[in-house]
Amino acid sequence: METTELQNEGPGRRNFLKQSALTSLALAAKPLISIASSTVTEQMDGQQAKAPWYNTVTRWGQINITEKDPAQYDIAWWRKFWKETATEGVIVNAGGIVAYYPTLIPLHRKAEYLQGRDLFGEICRAAHEDGIVVFARMDSNRAHEEFYQAHPDWFAIDANDKPYKAADLYISCVNSPYYQQHIPAILTEISQMYHPEGFTDNSWSGLGRESICYCENCKKSFRDKTGQNIPSKKNWDDKVYKQWIRWNYDRRLEIWDLNNRTTKAAGGPNCIWSGMNSGSISGQSRSFRDYKEIAKRADIIMLDDQSRSDTTGFQHNGEIGKLVHGMLGWEKLAPESMAMYNHQKPWFRLASKPEAEARMWMVNGIAGGIQPWWHMISAYHEDRRMYHSPTPIFRWHKTNEAYLLNRKPVANVGVVWSQENMDFYGRDNTNEQVELPWRGIINALIRARIPYLTVHADHIDRDASQFSVLVLPNLAVMTNGQVASVRRFVEGGGSIIATGDTSLFDEWGDPRADYALSDLFGAHLVTPRTSKPGPAIEKMAGEAYHTYMRLTPELRAQMVGPHTGKEPAVTGKRHPVLKGFEETDILPFGGLLEPLRIDSGVEVLMTYIPQFPTYPPEKSYMREAKTDIPAVITKPTRKGGQVVFLPADIDRQFGRSNLPDHGNLLANIIRWTVKGDLPLTVQGAGLVDCHLYQQSGRLVLHIVNLTSAATWRQPLDELIAIGPLKVKVKLPKAVSGRNLRTLVSTGKIAATVANGYSQFEIKSILDHEVIVIS
Repeated sequence: METTELQNEGPGRRNFLKQSALTSLALAAKPLISIASSTVTEQMDGQQAKAPWYNTVTRWGQINITEKDPAQYDIAWWRKFWKETATEGVIVNAGGIVAYYPTLIPLHRKAEYLQGRDLFGEICRAAHEDGIVVFARMDSNRAHEEFYQAHPDWFAIDANDKPYKAADLYISCVNSPYYQQHIPAILTEISQMYHPEGFTDNSWSGLGRESICYCENCKKSFRDKTGQNIPSKKNWDDKVYKQWIRWNYDRRLEIWDLNNRTTKAAGGPNCIWSGMNSGSISGQSRSFRDYKEIAKRADIIMLDDQSRSDTTGFQHNGEIGKLVHGMLGWEKLAPESMAMYNHQKPWFRLASKPEAEARMWMVNGIAGGIQPWWHMISAYHEDRRMYHSPTPIFRWHKTNEAYLLNRKPVANVGVVWSQENMDFYGRDNTNEQVELPWRGIINALIRARIPYLTVHADHIDRDASQFSVLVLPNLAVMTNGQVASVRRFVEGGGSIIATGDTSLFDEWGDPRADYALSDLFGAHLVTPRTSKPGPAIEKMAGEAYHTYMRLTPELRAQMVGPHTGKEPAVTGKRHPVLKGFEETDILPFGGLLEPLRIDSGVEVLMTYIPQFPTYPPEKSYMREAKTDIPAVITKPTRKGGQVVFLPADIDRQFGRSNLPDHGNLLANIIRWTVKGDLPLTVQGAGLVDCHLYQQSGRLVLHIVNLTSAATWRQPLDELIAIGPLKVKVKLPKAVSGRNLRTLVSTGKIAATVANGYSQFEIKSILDHEVIVIS
């Protein structure tokens, strides 16, 4: 890795003290400028067209300023770092909890060590002089004691009239004048004083779902909207509580709209407000952020998803890129805050994250369509190693951004989700009931190198034409409109794969008498589900049980090992989805199943074996070796498609236990349902995440190497190369497929084109590789 004098030196106090006074005087003597309160000119179809800044700025950086930083912020040094990393936009702390400028807004406390310095103004001016866009960062949900004492009615309170607090700060109420008047006043002041291109906000959505505010502002607003009193406690079976959930979502959208009206009125039509959003749907739900509706409003999505977890892996960053763009559109941008310090488990805010860990999170996000955004805490660091992490990736991104933007993903498998399913089915157990099934399907697709896209359940009609298969992983909560969309997809010749409780609950989480898609599944409840999502469902979704699935027909005659011959040898041809399991008649399951009534014309591929003891070993034998309870069934459609229904939640089990049998079975089902017609095949050892895109006259294949000693446990500190990989890509008509170019390595690759496919071999991949096929 290249090491520069700048990175070795770091922003030092000595250097800062020498230069800050001169720098501040020089900057103060110049008027504030804004480079893109306006637009950036680009060439389109031979004519000059103006693109808003938020459609053109692709590399971001952020120093999350601490209150101590005004005394040590070396702007001159950081200007050099912006240049070295090819940073085009910066996120700069401005106001909210504390102000980093000489605010005139009453009770808007100045940062403790500001001491008269206009730090935000200086940084904003320096960035604009360097041609860099500024997002003024707010943090607008908390305040200090003096603010609370002046306006106690502006803050959230519990059922005992006690204010909600985070450490020594008071949490403001989203329905109070704090959000309706105070924050808009700050946005207006900053916009008029400094002309930043836009605003973002770290904690804009206020009190989370785990707490109910009982202030008079909330009581009045809820009563006016619903005619009801605010619920006294959390109760997912109470319709009023569910209305309270929806009401909270609506209020956050009102805040989004209010803040945008405010910033555009003060700073012009392109001065947008875009609050930060999570890379986790459950996180969005806990914060009452309706992702679909936000994406409908947003010009750009600012993602606050700084690192991986052990359960989701680096591939989560590619996944969230697809999910956000699936709502936002691929023509818009979605930068993501990527921590250069140790972020979570454990927190070390001022210690450098291992470079390999930071690199792979950035790389996988870029592969999924995310724009990189380096993020550090504090303007001064004694651990200077983090300065090395973003530079090579950002420079590579600048060199190759023509292949990383303005492209459409290529995939014919769609995975369907909705936030309502997270809320009203997942409730307080979202990981077990919603996230594990989702993760199991996504990881099975990645493991099998099958390109996929995510599809919001409300967008099935809009997006259906590009898919031949839709996967519904335990999509239990479905509206009547979403059910109708699935039916139209099947009537149009599409195939579906559904698991678990899919379509069994309505939009409020109330149980239906039967699956809403029961006629497509060819399966019906024997005993109607009377319980709503709760303890009964949690038991079904709980920790792995000692249960199995029996494959049909059995193939005892082909057994390897002891065989007494007392039982009649059974032979038969198995379904293609059971390929690779010829030497077993059972597979581990881990879940629980209930009887179902099956329609004629349905083929049962696997049945349920109830649980039996695991200990002591002498007692570990099947009490009931066979049942007619279906685990996996298939049914052809009238239009030539297939429906595969898995009452057995194999997706959840794979998400939990990572058993290869489960992953292989899911991959087999997807390949069979798509009739083997996949746009990409990659063969070779290793775990890789594959993303395929199309641009005018070419394809772009981005492969990320996830193979390492830290694949499922952070942090990663060593990259391990894999290869060779044999690749086969289906060619659209406009692409000949004979010319290949690598964007990461320097070696040449030769392609063979035959029968509409381009085939080639990648000798080695260390972290990632991008192949341009033209």
